[in-house]
Amino acid sequence: MSLQNTNPTTTIAWQALEKHFHEIENVTMQQMFQDDKLRTQNFHIKWDKFLLDYSKNRINQKTINLLLDLANEIGLKEGVNSYFSGDIINQTENRAVLHTALRANKNDSVLVDGENVIPEIFEVKNKIKSFSEDIISGNKKGFTGKSFTDIVNIGIGGSDLGPAMVVEGLQFYKNHLNTHFVSNVDGDHVSEIIQKLIPETTLFVIVSKTFTTQETLTNSETIRNWFLKFAKQEDVAKHFVAVSTNIKNVTEFGIDKNNIFPMWDWVGGRFSLWSAVGLTISLAVGFDNFDKLLSGANKMDTHFKIESFDKNIPVILALLSIWYNNFFGAESEAIIPYTQYLQKLAPYLQQGIMESNGKSIGRDGKTVNYQTGTIVWGEPGTNSQHAFFQLIHQGTKLIPTDFIGFSKSLYGNKDHHDKLMSNFFAQTEALLHGKNSNQVATEFKEQDISSETAKFLLPYKVFEGNKPTNTFLIDSLTPETLGSLIAMYEHKIFVQGLIWNIFSYDQWGVELGKQLANSILREINTQEVKNHDSSTEFLLNHFIKNNH
Repeated sequence: MSLQNTNPTTTIAWQALEKHFHEIENVTMQQMFQDDKLRTQNFHIKWDKFLLDYSKNRINQKTINLLLDLANEIGLKEGVNSYFSGDIINQTENRAVLHTALRANKNDSVLVDGENVIPEIFEVKNKIKSFSEDIISGNKKGFTGKSFTDIVNIGIGGSDLGPAMVVEGLQFYKNHLNTHFVSNVDGDHVSEIIQKLIPETTLFVIVSKTFTTQETLTNSETIRNWFLKFAKQEDVAKHFVAVSTNIKNVTEFGIDKNNIFPMWDWVGGRFSLWSAVGLTISLAVGFDNFDKLLSGANKMDTHFKIESFDKNIPVILALLSIWYNNFFGAESEAIIPYTQYLQKLAPYLQQGIMESNGKSIGRDGKTVNYQTGTIVWGEPGTNSQHAFFQLIHQGTKLIPTDFIGFSKSLYGNKDHHDKLMSNFFAQTEALLHGKNSNQVATEFKEQDISSETAKFLLPYKVFEGNKPTNTFLIDSLTPETLGSLIAMYEHKIFVQGLIWNIFSYDQWGVELGKQLANSILREINTQEVKNHDSSTEFLLNHFIKNNH
């Protein structure tokens, strides 16, 4: 069963939303809060260990009702069923989209080509478990008989961003193993990592579905050549493992068949951390914590699948995003976690969101006549407050922002956590209310500022407020809540793509640059620049002259 194919702008709900937008666009949130004493009560969702308050948005109940009408009119319920059932919803690649199956329960049944894939998934999970436990316990040793001390994950895109984000996010739960990530083909990057390693106690995890990715293979070969300065070819089998489907290329590299962890074509790279791509996570925090991560994601899957849309966190988030993107013309969204542990969350979600929904061709094969794919960016609070919050508060752009905070800190330093969270609450309040000219004038009087200076400074000190935010208050950062948080954004991506009538799970735009890079590399190696535009020819000739 394929997804419904509907240009959203032709729906009754979309046209009603356009009319409604003109009714509401100049109504401020300050006014909405004043008029509706039950606003917060009506615009929040409590689920498991999550509280989402979305009352600080430029919406009223009619907005939500019309957005829910849009979701129903484009067939969201049927789409969710297709998403979880293994239907071929990635039609341009003729694939199912089943990262959700990777965190399903053992007794579930998910069919791909008529076969239940759950037993196979659990077989791989068991392999991850036993391998992780052998490395962590010191049962498996390196070529000199020493236990492993360091793990190096070699991959790029989803094979790097997901594991790196989660390992950083779960640093509090890490064991004694040191974890490193090599992704960029930049030789300086891999050289810096190698300097920190001792070959006899380092395990390398190569993550490449096809085992042909240029960056990953180049880095793997460089690392293997460095390793072989200290060890023999047969020692490669003890120190290198692979997550891949290309058994031939992996074994030719020198990796033991028993140390190959399979992947499936129904899992996209940017959603693959739940698979054997998460091997480095399991090694870093232990399989039990990796399993809790999966369990938290599965809880969010169930919530998304069965909860009514008006109380469904990913659905509400997606609808709000569409409201700002397609009606207010907001082009970007900020994600601000108030924990340093999640400093890589925004870069991780940039790939998930922008690679998925950065599309301009609809499911009908025609160029879309509306905006898709929001730009996503962010940084942890309070660092971000001292960096780009000026733009959010007083700039000319509307930037809806997600604030993610935790009720409890992990190390229990109450003084620090109270200060952190006071900023968390203060920022959303400041973005809502702003500061009007009367308040500024009163402050000037209290500070005994001269009338001339006050008159000059007044416009610079006024904040209009009315800036939309979502506030997530989560009990604490655990493997389980992190799993739920990541899955929440995954499902938001799905809902947006479904409504925008695009295929979210291919990434053809990534391929063109790769193809051109291969032909240009040949020209650099032969020092023969062929036909390009004048700019590229000029730059290539300059590069070759200065480097060869």
